[in-house]
Amino acid sequence: MTWSSSPSATDSIRCSTVASQDVWFLSGATRSEEDVRHIPVDENPFVVGRKPGVTLSLHFQTVSGHHASLWVENGELFVKDLDSTNGTYVNGTRIDRPTPVCEEDLVHFAEAPFRVRRQSATGLNSGTIAENVCDQALALVQFDRLMSQRLVVPHFQLILDPRSHKQVGFEVLGRGRVFGLESVGAMFQAAEQLSLEVELSRLLRWEGVRVGRDLPERPTLFVNTHPKEMIGEGLVESLGKLREMAGNTPLVLEIHEAAVTEPAMIKHLHSRLQDLNIQLAYDDFGAGQARLSELIEARPDCLKFDISLVRGIDQADPHRYQMLKTLVRMVRDLDILALAEGIETAEEAEACLDIGFDLAQGFYYGRPAPA
Repeated sequence: MTWSSSPSATDSIRCSTVASQDVWFLSGATRSEEDVRHIPVDENPFVVGRKPGVTLSLHFQTVSGHHASLWVENGELFVKDLDSTNGTYVNGTRIDRPTPVCEEDLVHFAEAPFRVRRQSATGLNSGTIAENVCDQALALVQFDRLMSQRLVVPHFQLILDPRSHKQVGFEVLGRGRVFGLESVGAMFQAAEQLSLEVELSRLLRWEGVRVGRDLPERPTLFVNTHPKEMIGEGLVESLGKLREMAGNTPLVLEIHEAAVTEPAMIKHLHSRLQDLNIQLAYDDFGAGQARLSELIEARPDCLKFDISLVRGIDQADPHRYQMLKTLVRMVRDLDILALAEGIETAEEAEACLDIGFDLAQGFYYGRPAPA
């Protein structure tokens, strides 16, 4: 039988139209599950195999020396098996001809799986499209370095009891050690291009707790989540591993109040967290549309009042001041700790103390800093 070297009509229909300036990436492990890389397909052809000198070297015995090749043609990514021993698979089907692959497809080179990612140029002005794509592609290459080499620096912001000024714990934040990806915003912007927000969130939690568990007096560590972790799988499993690594360090998981759309799901999550001896906090209360009744139905251990409610509270009119005081009293009556975020002045701190907050956090007490 003679095999055609052209993709079938079905394959062409399966993949949506892509721009010729789009940048394609492969996300997967080159030698072990812990060695996750995000590699741009930046050569033509892009050869995958076990021998030295190939574009992407995979350290798996089942991978052939020259196993497969990929190339971009008219903005579309193709893969071809190079007569490998154990085959190349697209979404579980072994291929025997050049095959187009789409964003989020799963490509196996023998036992080595890689997810196909695409950084789209859609929406950019034609005059600046090449420059923007090149800049963003560089940022994504840098993001690969950040993830594979774990180039993040945990930062810790003080949380204290405003009455005694006694340290209670720290919120775990992070900064990047890669040019162009120093801020959390820049890191997550790059992660979004590759649909790797969950992986980045887990990395920041892991590194923060790894460092934070050795802080003096073993403070409580408040760790963050990304909204995508609420709709996917694997959050509880990742937290189980985090708990093992943390030892006896007290942990609090923060989720945004906007994620509390399904109280039954959150109640189940809280139950699993209790099994792991991890407390639950709702972050940014007052910034979204969630109602207090919905939050209380899936009752957390701590409620963090958004900076928008705290900012300038010392100068607020009596109605706003009384509203916040009533909310804090209601929360405390339900045996939930009330935490004021974003306190920046001594006057705001004094007002929050009068209102009755249990915990306080903000630049007035300390900016995020490395351990």
